[in-house]
Amino acid sequence: MKLRFTKMHGIGNDYIYINAFDQQVPDPAALAIRLSDRRFGVGGDGVILICPSDVADAKMRMFNEDGSEGKMCGNGIRCVAKYLYDYALVPEEQTTVTIETLSGVKTIELTVRDGVATRAKVDMGAPILKPSEIPVCFDGERMIDEPLEVGGVSCKVTAVSMGNPHCVTFVDDPYAIEIEKIGPLFENHPAFPDRVNTEFVKVISPKTLMMRVWERGSGETWACGTGACATVAAACLNGYCEKGEDITVKLRGGDLVIRYTDDTVLMTGPAETVFEGVVEV
Repeated sequence: MKLRFTKMHGIGNDYIYINAFDQQVPDPAALAIRLSDRRFGVGGDGVILICPSDVADAKMRMFNEDGSEGKMCGNGIRCVAKYLYDYALVPEEQTTVTIETLSGVKTIELTVRDGVATRAKVDMGAPILKPSEIPVCFDGERMIDEPLEVGGVSCKVTAVSMGNPHCVTFVDDPYAIEIEKIGPLFENHPAFPDRVNTEFVKVISPKTLMMRVWERGSGETWACGTGACATVAAACLNGYCEKGEDITVKLRGGDLVIRYTDDTVLMTGPAETVFEGVVEV
């Protein structure tokens, strides 16, 4: 059978998007492994299905390049919202859409220019700090700036969930780290029973952070929206940034603007279509 797909990215965090409103998608986990390969497939950080929903405008299912299913993807959900608008799956006048995910229904406000959605602001919800809900094995009420031994080295980390688990560590230079070596050690650390995404962060100023990310199931990616949200939450909790301010997070693929309030985390960034295609499966 043949499947139509659209390649999209949010500041370099690229996925293969498949409209499941009018297509059957057999074994999406295996499909993600095959299509994500950058030499023998389409190439991407995974596959995202855009599905019908009973509670929102659409449902997003995202699969990492190793076939594991993730609960949430910040860059991916902006692209799903863009897809819904650009491909007329919502009315033209509707620039606010809702998307069901495994971490709840998210609301996205689109910026539209010349009939095309170009940017999106996502209400990501409040960060989860309770260790058992992240999950992380930690006896205290919150794991903020706590030591964690990784590969024989003691690191100070802050654990946050944005619907998926994150471990944030502040460093002098994220790009001086041998991320291919230390990333898997964080991802598979026994303190994180569901594995973990890890952000290596430099504080440039109270309103600017630089971040490099290792994502569970995908390795290093050029951007991670939930990771940027977790990073700003961690920076505020550690006293580097202030709540209620727009914080620019500089990632390998570009910038996101994050605002952490008492009630929620708002993420704003671009979403772009790269190309369309058809694949035999």
